[in-house]
Amino acid sequence: MRQSTNYIVLLFLWLNHAFAYGVTTTSGYVSFPTPTAETLKDSLDWADYYFNIHRYKEAIPLYQKNLGLNDKQQRVHVLKKLALSQAALGNPDESISYIYDYFKIDFQPTFLLHEDFDSIRDEENFAKLSGTVLPKFTGWSIFYFFVSLIGFYVTFVLLINKKIDKQARILIATFVFIHSLFILNICINQTNYVFEFPHTYLMSTWSSFLYGPLLFLYFKRVTKSTDLNKSDILHFLPTLVLTIYLIFTVYGFSGSEKVNQMLQRLQEGLNPGDSTKLFLMVTLKAISLGLYAFLVHLILVKNKIGLSKKTRTWQKNIYLIHISYVMVYMIYGIYINVGVNSGLFYHAPIVLMSTMVLYVGYAANVQPDVFSGLYAYTNRLFPKYVKSGLTDSLSQELKKNLNDLFLKDKLYRKNDINLDMVAEKLDTTRHNASQLINEHFKMSFREFVNSYRIQEAKELLEKENELNIIDIAYEVGYNNKVSFNKAFKKDTHLTPSEYLNHLKQG
Repeated sequence: MRQSTNYIVLLFLWLNHAFAYGVTTTSGYVSFPTPTAETLKDSLDWADYYFNIHRYKEAIPLYQKNLGLNDKQQRVHVLKKLALSQAALGNPDESISYIYDYFKIDFQPTFLLHEDFDSIRDEENFAKLSGTVLPKFTGWSIFYFFVSLIGFYVTFVLLINKKIDKQARILIATFVFIHSLFILNICINQTNYVFEFPHTYLMSTWSSFLYGPLLFLYFKRVTKSTDLNKSDILHFLPTLVLTIYLIFTVYGFSGSEKVNQMLQRLQEGLNPGDSTKLFLMVTLKAISLGLYAFLVHLILVKNKIGLSKKTRTWQKNIYLIHISYVMVYMIYGIYINVGVNSGLFYHAPIVLMSTMVLYVGYAANVQPDVFSGLYAYTNRLFPKYVKSGLTDSLSQELKKNLNDLFLKDKLYRKNDINLDMVAEKLDTTRHNASQLINEHFKMSFREFVNSYRIQEAKELLEKENELNIIDIAYEVGYNNKVSFNKAFKKDTHLTPSEYLNHLKQG
């Protein structure tokens, strides 16, 4: 009965075709014109009929005839049916080939969940395709996602912290940002959402040559008292060249074009989330990382003397994390360039980058002064200067300026001198001025001023000029004789009169 019904349907389709397109000649015969888009559509109806009754071998040739149609919707329909037909016949390679062609026109990865693919679902190529384009989540991807969020938060915290040296905070914040962007990029690739959001394809690649220069310039800033100059811009030239190249080869493309680029790599057996110039990119990045790691090492060695222990500890930790990343990345690069994809060395560089982000994030929230070169693990009982923005290089510069103010300008002679006046002269904060005197001279502000006043008073007394003691007190900045006597005796254990008599006797 079923077979008879099939014949009736076939007869109906044939008669419909004959009456629609056949032409009766003068001899009484029916002839048919050359197949057109309409006749092809008619054969598409036949193909669908064969497909529906599971006669895939008859359906496939008819579908293949329709591949030349310009109508996108019909072409998508044909490719999907061809993929399903080949799967039903147990031809995974042919089926996957049609799937790729379909995806390049209309990327809908959920098509792979169609039940008619069950017969080839366990095939290696099909499983690889499904595992690469269908969204998924792993423990690694979740971890990387949260680390990237922390990194973006740390970037924001650093940028708004005005107590950190401006150049230093911009450099270290950008350094954390590109780490976080790369980690997020990896997360998107691992979850396969790069196909859902194709404009994230290679979204962090532009910064490949920034890691070394940013860290180098950051260390240069916080270990020296010089501002970054115009020549330092040259360190960013490779990044500029790479970015321009990516604009013309990737970033300037539409979403569908980027998807097709990734599908092409996947079809060639490559990682779709990687650059088409992976070998060159990995090699150049490894060279850049190695070169700048050496330059950072030179800075740390040359500026070892004069730095506080807490500053050296911070710099050492940051450098150790970075140099570990550099070495592991070089090993990863070797594996990639010889065609070996090692899971261990794939995740190891990203884990070290995550460590960097988390470590900087910890410091940003617990001791933000670290980024200006004042980091200490054991200063929590004495938090007076925990949030200071005074870098070691700036501290040395301010110390020199302070000495000039007191030795050359003799600022201490002003009887109304106070900490705010000194801070204004130094163009810094009252807090920084206080810290400067406490740390470099081991005394309070009042003691510091008195030390200069008493020193000059002793010099004036030794000259045996006509000035009496009260005149000397006024000369060096005191308002009254009582304060002068008290400060003088504290310094010399003698009153001014006793000191003068001692000089005369000597």
